[in-house]
Amino acid sequence: MNTRRGLVLGGTGMLAGVSTALVAAGWHIVVPSRRYAPLAVDGGGRARWVRADWTRPNDLACQAGRVLGGQADLLVAWVANEVREPVFRAVGPLLSPGAPVVEVDAAEVMDPVLPDHPTHQVVLGEVGYAGRTRWLSDDEITKGVLEAVDRALAGEPPMAQRLAERV
Repeated sequence: MNTRRGLVLGGTGMLAGVSTALVAAGWHIVVPSRRYAPLAVDGGGRARWVRADWTRPNDLACQAGRVLGGQADLLVAWVANEVREPVFRAVGPLLSPGAPVVEVDAAEVMDPVLPDHPTHQVVLGEVGYAGRTRWLSDDEITKGVLEAVDRALAGEPPMAQRLAERV
């Protein structure tokens, strides 16, 4: 059986539910993030944390590559726009050829950074109800990102999905 490997940038924060779901599905993931936060993991996979200093993308990629155990079959990422391009370029060589990317952003669709990897984007927003707005819940974000992961892994054409309206 081939081990499926993934890299989840920011996977202990708002993407913790995505990390947990991947591990439950048998993925072996590396989770670079600023702070260690254990994940409640069940299933045949595993999660390995490495410290992420987003301002030092090459160091981040080196640490992630050391514990990845091979090329990643999937990249899921939610990183600040200020470091987005250098971080993506640094971790790009860790991906297997043609591995899909699922990128999360809180505001807008952006041009993909890794042209050799089909990039699905999930754009967050706010939910309107009764004349008010609220941010998406962790569960809503997790569900939307996992739907994009499923599409990406199924080889569907890259697309941008808006989870809620931008208000």
